[in-house]
Amino acid sequence: MPSEGTSRADVPAALAVARRRIEAAGGDPDAVRIVAVTKGFGPDAVLGALAAGLRDVGENYAQELLTKAAALAETTLGTDALGARGHGGVRWHFLGAVQRNKVRALAPLLFCWQGVARAVEGEAIARHCPGASVLVEVELTGDSSRNGCPPDEVPGLVAALRSCDLDVRGLMTVAPAGGGDDARQAFRACRDLADRLDLPERSMGMSDDLELAVAEGTTMVRLGRALFGDRPPRR
Repeated sequence: MPSEGTSRADVPAALAVARRRIEAAGGDPDAVRIVAVTKGFGPDAVLGALAAGLRDVGENYAQELLTKAAALAETTLGTDALGARGHGGVRWHFLGAVQRNKVRALAPLLFCWQGVARAVEGEAIARHCPGASVLVEVELTGDSSRNGCPPDEVPGLVAALRSCDLDVRGLMTVAPAGGGDDARQAFRACRDLADRLDLPERSMGMSDDLELAVAEGTTMVRLGRALFGDRPPRR
């Protein structure tokens, strides 16, 4: 179960620091979208993000997202917190691989599916959420066990997803651990591939490597620890 330990009061200050980091790296804090990753935290983290002015919230686990959306609907935010397809309240992003049997439940809630790596995932999304916005996840760590589409297969996957009437907005990637040149090269490769495919969005960069991602042209960073502190152990 997610932790309830996040203080809403801490989020605006942490967000200000994150925006200064973006600016110091050469980015426009108003142009780089911040997705608040609340994985492992309770609904209060989402409320903290909303109170700080953020609307984009990311989750990695389907049940955790569904539980938080239901909990938020019972708060003073009311049903607006469900943010159906991004209207009002939270703009939910699903991050990473999604089980096809969870797509039906998630479809009414999601603003963006980040992490589509296979055509069959796209087909499931299209059945329950025609015209949905998706990002293709590109695997650039060299670890075949990770979710993601190999770079040379991305053009074909983009074409397949578009043939399902999905709105392929861009690419998403996770850089190799440790930062440095390997991370920079991964972000650069993702940016160049998005440019070649004429895709506007590049979801690159997390709490530890956002500066490298900004320098390489990210349009979206996914921040968890930078906003909410260390993630507690899952209960």
